[in-house]
Amino acid sequence: MNHPLSLYNTLTRTKEAFVPLHSPFVGLYVCGPTVYGDAHLGHARPYITFDVMRRYMQYLGYKVRYVRNITDVGHLQNDADFGEDKIQKLAKAAQLEPMEVVQQYTNSFHRDMGSLNVLPPDIEPRASGHIIEQIEMIQEILDNGLAYESNGSVYFDVPAYNKEHNYGKLSGRVVEDLLANTRDNLEGQEEKRSPLDFALWKKASASHIMRWSSPWSEGFPGWHLECSAMSRKYLGSQFDIHGGGLDLMFPHHECEIAQSQASNSHSDSARFWVHNNLITINGKKMGKSLGNFITLGELFTGTHEVLEQAYSPMTIRFFILQAHYRSTLDFSNEGLQAARKGYLKVMNGLRILDQLQYPASTDAVDAKADEEIKKLTAELFLPLNDDLNTAKSIAALFNLLKKVNSMHTGGFKLETISEETFEQMRAQYRALVLDVLGLKVEQTADAQSLLEVVLGFYKEAKETKDYAKVDAIRAQLKGQGIVVKDMKTGIDWAYEE
Repeated sequence: MNHPLSLYNTLTRTKEAFVPLHSPFVGLYVCGPTVYGDAHLGHARPYITFDVMRRYMQYLGYKVRYVRNITDVGHLQNDADFGEDKIQKLAKAAQLEPMEVVQQYTNSFHRDMGSLNVLPPDIEPRASGHIIEQIEMIQEILDNGLAYESNGSVYFDVPAYNKEHNYGKLSGRVVEDLLANTRDNLEGQEEKRSPLDFALWKKASASHIMRWSSPWSEGFPGWHLECSAMSRKYLGSQFDIHGGGLDLMFPHHECEIAQSQASNSHSDSARFWVHNNLITINGKKMGKSLGNFITLGELFTGTHEVLEQAYSPMTIRFFILQAHYRSTLDFSNEGLQAARKGYLKVMNGLRILDQLQYPASTDAVDAKADEEIKKLTAELFLPLNDDLNTAKSIAALFNLLKKVNSMHTGGFKLETISEETFEQMRAQYRALVLDVLGLKVEQTADAQSLLEVVLGFYKEAKETKDYAKVDAIRAQLKGQGIVVKDMKTGIDWAYEE
């Protein structure tokens, strides 16, 4: 397969033509959530971004294996090697088993992703379910002389690794600079030979709930290790794309590269490293640690204090896709309201295209008009080939939509283009909106609300003695399995039995 798709590779700082290792198969690994709280707007961006990447690659004909993990152990409070496990801390406070917390927030995460129309991954491994694979990888790194044991914990030896490799090549950091800016006597760091070394295995304290047996101690794996072990298990020692948020580039992804290379001697585990930029609020990164986040549930219900209204899942999805994934995106009510209007315009265009009927006569086909629609149609997908530029694809949608609306009102005569061009336009518009961008029709009113409106018309018809309308409404509702009841206390309804 040969497609003109290019992606920005963080590892090389350039856009590169995407050619899979084993075409038509594509291996895609994306860092999943640490499930100790509800997903927020910042979480939505990577999962929507890589959902579109996966959808587009499937549209191009690739067979994608998408792996996205669940972090349910080993992620300590400050993202380093000391402090308490984030999940364990919450479990203690709530007097729950850690895996109760994990299941609660995993379920919540899945519900939110489903609302956003993010397709589930092909494989969703949990860190706690892959302890054996992580222990095996640690042993390989020890055998290769790039890790050491200290008081039951095992640490990756960054200076030793850096002698032959480049620790920092992903993030652009330099080991000497990192050392100069690191305090030597950080809490809990006494076991390390170097302050840059990171934990592969941590010996559990007496109070630590989540623990497993290993050759070194009863303990738990380091946070960085899980993705290296699980990506290798399900995608091989080398695979096509590793994705995640820009905030994970250092230290998490940098450590992943080092671990994978130290254990299997390959130059790199992933050929492409793709990072989405952050969502900010008032110019600052949105995140749980900063306390400035808005959960997706709060967005859907409008219950957060900074929200002027509730925003639907498709509004959120459209808001995120309006910006290129590598650009920053600042939250604002105005931005979300504009996104809602844009989303509705696109979906109205879809409805109009479904309604348009190509005329029987094709005698009036105009070559210039036909070529214009062909060109606008071709431009829908071209921006996606240029580093997945959804912003430009949406702009191209709006350009075509002007013509679609004109066809609907009669300003642009449909018979001036060929039937083939018309069908291609309709098919490509649908494919981009529904299959690739992953937008879907949202019901703006629920069934109960609509029924109340209809019953209001029924009551009005009765009061004006418009019995023909009364009978028509009764018949229409009965056709939907609803029986209208005229009660002494008012109008009621019931399901037809």
